Amino acid sequence: MKKISTGFLVAAIALGTTTHVLAGNKDRTGQAGASELLINPWGQSTGVFGMNTAQVKGVDAMKTNIAGLAFVNKTELGASYSLFLRGSGIGVNNLGFAQKLGKNSGTLGINIMALSMGEITITDYDNPEGSSGSYKPQLFNMQLGYAKSFSKSIHAGIAATFVSEQISNIRSTGMAFEAGIQYVTGKRDNFHFGITLRNIGTNMRFSGTGFSTENTAEQGEYPMSTQVPSEKFEMPTYLNFGVAYDFYLDEANQPATDAQATDNAAAAMPKHRVTPMANFTSNSFNNDFLGLGVEYSFKEMFMLRGAYRYERNIGTANSTTMYTGFSAGATVQTRIGETGPTLAIDYSYRPTQRPATGVHVFSLRFIR
Repeated sequence: MKKISTGFLVAAIALGTTTHVLAGNKDRTGQAGASELLINPWGQSTGVFGMNTAQVKGVDAMKTNIAGLAFVNKTELGASYSLFLRGSGIGVNNLGFAQKLGKNSGTLGINIMALSMGEITITDYDNPEGSSGSYKPQLFNMQLGYAKSFSKSIHAGIAATFVSEQISNIRSTGMAFEAGIQYVTGKRDNFHFGITLRNIGTNMRFSGTGFSTENTAEQGEYPMSTQVPSEKFEMPTYLNFGVAYDFYLDEANQPATDAQATDNAAAAMPKHRVTPMANFTSNSFNNDFLGLGVEYSFKEMFMLRGAYRYERNIGTANSTTMYTGFSAGATVQTRIGETGPTLAIDYSYRPTQRPATGVHVFSLRFIR
């Protein structure tokens, strides 16, 4: 009971901080900064547009619902690459690692993400066509998270993310925080509910020599450097709710009790799983999202998934997103040898409407 009460206390803290998010002013759409915090770099969860909040697990959970980090059995290592709008030169490199600290001590995880945006030509007042070379924007964030199972049903986690954005002469840094809860119940733990509050953080402000201008003093002929101040901006905070249910299509052919399954746990688990899911996201600086998804699994070795996420004006001339709302993905995973780790390969695709080249995500995960 003590563990369950602790879990509900964490949930109450998370819910208690949602007032500001739900009161987000939609007139401020697009006014938040650090938008890279909204990017999910993992191929498994992007196959359903991140709508697996309720049942996401492992390193993938660090960019969806940190509570899912608690399901790491021992060690998990993953890497991913996202190709945004083929031909644009935009890519996302990502690396994640999670380690179980002990049987009852929770899981610690770290995720490092860097955006590659290619080279941009330097232009200024005197050279509007650009003749002074080029620069490369550097967008980087590092996340440290911790999650713990408070009971068989309640799992919770928290995380902090360091954010850095810079070019050669301008830079901004900040910190963002998040918390998440997952609740699991049912005969085979097949009912899932999740809630996460992400990107509550410090305000950020750009500064550097790029805001300096060289002028001549009004009285006198000596040069004078003037620093132009920049305005602060907030993090793209959002609140996410998700629910999912596992349907085992061949459950009638499997042992009905745990006692019958003791001698052969693998045989006791149904082979075919279908998991429908629903999700709602309340954004402080964007349109809210509402979506449905589904995942099919065969022996937890091969998975297909797809989803549709709706937001206001999507698919119209007034749309504020480049996505069409659809997403699809697949996972293939198998154990390497009899005692080796499980190797998982994930892929997802989200079509875009302008330009229509889509976003491809490739992930590789090693699970022990």
